[in-house]
Amino acid sequence: MPELPEVETIATSLGPQLVGRRIKAIEKLDWEKMVEAPDLASFQQLLPGRTVLAVYRRAKWLLCTLDEAWTLALHLRMTGSVSVNDATFLPDKHTHLVLSLDNGQNFFFRDIRKFGKVKLLDEIGLTKLNASFGPEPLGPTFNPAYLVTQLVRRRGTLKPLLLNQKLVAGLGNIYVDEALWLAEIHPLRLANSLVEAEITQLYTAICAVLRQAIAQKGTTLRDYRYGNGQMGENQKQLAVYQQTGKPCSRCETLIERLVVAQRATHLCPTCQKAPNGKISPLPATL
Repeated sequence: MPELPEVETIATSLGPQLVGRRIKAIEKLDWEKMVEAPDLASFQQLLPGRTVLAVYRRAKWLLCTLDEAWTLALHLRMTGSVSVNDATFLPDKHTHLVLSLDNGQNFFFRDIRKFGKVKLLDEIGLTKLNASFGPEPLGPTFNPAYLVTQLVRRRGTLKPLLLNQKLVAGLGNIYVDEALWLAEIHPLRLANSLVEAEITQLYTAICAVLRQAIAQKGTTLRDYRYGNGQMGENQKQLAVYQQTGKPCSRCETLIERLVVAQRATHLCPTCQKAPNGKISPLPATL
């Protein structure tokens, strides 16, 4: 699933192609369940004719600000991708939404597994979407003091808490693993077992791995693309995520994989000391 850096990269690459363009028509919508709001008939009636004013990201949602206070919100889920293409480029069977633009190009939403979602939100709907997420990790309200207040009062396991979108928006499995490795903190630590210095170190690590990934245009492991099909480069920089059996770049201990909250989790057993002794790696799925 694309996480914050990937969706940020997509938004940045789409902005110049979409801003100022008017959506002429919905040329294709063959997977009606992808439309979450409003009802399908209203979506088909309200979207054509709208002009794109801005393209940005909130958490893992790609948002297109439209005129008359509407917002087109897209979530790519596992295998979704979006692109702007010339009229000669025909959609394949996995392209489930096609919007024609006033310059003759088309906007494609392609999704092999059909998990992606689309919403057309009014101002109330956008406010509710924003309220469902915690602060942006690269924004001004996410800082060491905030993270301290959130973690010291919680007894839960650290990694699932960091994946909680109400605590911090946009983090997913890749960047939580990378941040915990960089901060030298084991993912099974209880949140309230961390001292303030460790939480500050974790905050710094979260920001660092996200900024690096954005600079590298995201992490392409399988389906993620941005722009018109370009792959990200951050997969070349990963320290632990999907690096099982490879030497840690810091201490050369072999990277291990275990299951935390049903998620594959990657770590260095030397750099990231387990809270209760060594924990044997378990088979895991991504």
